[in-house]
Amino acid sequence: MYRLIFYFALKETIDLSKFPVDRIRNFCIIAHIDHGKSTLADRLLEITGTVSKTEKNKQVLDKLQVERERGITVKAQTASLLYNHQGQQYLLNLIDTPGHVDFSYEVSRSISACQGVLLIVDANQGIQAQTMANFYLAFEAQLSIIPVINKIDLKNADPETVESQIEKAFDIPRAECIRISAKLGTNVENVLQAVVDRIPPPPVSTDGPFKALVFDSSFDHYRGVVANIAVFGGRVRRGDKIVSAHLGKAYEVNELGLLRPEEHPTQKLFAGQVGYIIAGMKDVKEAQIGDTLYLQEQPVEALPGFKRAKAMVFAGIYPMDQSEYPGLRSAIERLTLNDSSVTVQRDSSMALGAGWRLGFLGLLHMEVFNQRLEQEYNASVIVTAPTVPYKAILSSAKLIKTRRAVQKNMVYIDDQRVMIKYLFPLNEIIVDFYDLLKSLSSGYASFDYEIAGYQAADLIKLDILLNGRPVEELTTIVHTDRAYSTGKAVCERLKDSIPRQLFEIAIQAVIGSKVIARETIKAYRKNVLAKCYGGDITRKMKLLKRQAEGKKKMRRIGNVEVPKDAFINVLKRKDK
Repeated sequence: MYRLIFYFALKETIDLSKFPVDRIRNFCIIAHIDHGKSTLADRLLEITGTVSKTEKNKQVLDKLQVERERGITVKAQTASLLYNHQGQQYLLNLIDTPGHVDFSYEVSRSISACQGVLLIVDANQGIQAQTMANFYLAFEAQLSIIPVINKIDLKNADPETVESQIEKAFDIPRAECIRISAKLGTNVENVLQAVVDRIPPPPVSTDGPFKALVFDSSFDHYRGVVANIAVFGGRVRRGDKIVSAHLGKAYEVNELGLLRPEEHPTQKLFAGQVGYIIAGMKDVKEAQIGDTLYLQEQPVEALPGFKRAKAMVFAGIYPMDQSEYPGLRSAIERLTLNDSSVTVQRDSSMALGAGWRLGFLGLLHMEVFNQRLEQEYNASVIVTAPTVPYKAILSSAKLIKTRRAVQKNMVYIDDQRVMIKYLFPLNEIIVDFYDLLKSLSSGYASFDYEIAGYQAADLIKLDILLNGRPVEELTTIVHTDRAYSTGKAVCERLKDSIPRQLFEIAIQAVIGSKVIARETIKAYRKNVLAKCYGGDITRKMKLLKRQAEGKKKMRRIGNVEVPKDAFINVLKRKDK
């Protein structure tokens, strides 16, 4: 699928040397999901003349197919804007970030390249869970925060109440809030003026040696690794020899420039600027996110980099056929270069062969990653049950004690909103908790979570047997109180997912040697050879061959054929 974006033609290369540090601003847009970040980014691009004003330019920075289909931002995207303010031209480097909690790592990395943020709040919904989480990310990084109240054109918009919430929750004066409608373009010019006036220039050294932080990277089939960098000192030009602090390898700069938002080559990049660099890196392990680049003749101390993201949901990924293993390995390596929050560990299964154990930040993160594998690399995979990490202490054949949700804190934001903090077992919230919360609250409640460590719990291992043989991909850890209901639900879903076959299939959920639930799939009564009482043997062979071709579409586990989608459908929802 191709998408046409209309850009103003740039007749000559931009001279970046005419932008001193005091006329550079680096900022990102953060908000709760669906509060209008990408729409505001579109208006900023149009006002500064980076893209033309046309109906086809919608969500310009959402470049991935999965972003266009789902209507959400998955990857943080960068764009450099040229803005005239009070007779001077400024270089504004904008980063549009995701709003969903599963992609919060994109936000934390983007913040490292910025000195300020636009905190977008929906004038109708007010402060939400991810608004709070993103605010504290910016606050802890000591960035300048500009609150922007969006969607004031909506019928039920209440910007006065939202300003009160912002003042109470974030201790930001009401007078600093900017009311806008990104959809209509109302007051968006004031946002650009506030960026220039209220966000400080980057604290960099113009006279020092070149030093840059890699805050994002991707892989191009023809040019190799394309690294997005924030320059913290000195300057770099085409032909320079640079070194990766992580690997110690030297490279020659082939191309560099700005993102507007497509690549716009320039001759140099200077301190305080954000852009991209291509230096002939052909291995996906090169230019890792968080790496420091410097000139070969001027070594520097490496920048702090990023704190590694902690995976919360794990799943096994296997190729549909083992002959596809090398291609899938290459696809995963290139995709994890672009999404460094995914952890990868090689794994193998008796039933599915060689594969990987991947760690994700949440279920949506896992679904988007799998969708990108299919869309960008044409990879067909089998995804096994998502699990979460456990820490077990085995002593005298006793497992861990139970402990359910515990209320830790409750804060009233205003007379209609309350923020409650609970201590929850992670496996109670990662599957359907958010959907149930939205359903029960008619869409008004929202939630965010962070890891609070490990605690003792009464957990047991639940195995699934097909005709007496365990299916290790469906083995899971459950709480004792949920063992029966979970086992029964998994058996019922497997019964719906596995087609009837030529023999009876017994589906059992067991704890140890005890069967706690069972479903049976009756065998087909029809025999394809029933009417062949005589005649040429080739007639029978033709019928048997046709039957065998249908079976090739399913994956064999033991002596039971299970469709690819059965693994996903079984754990798509929990028992209610």
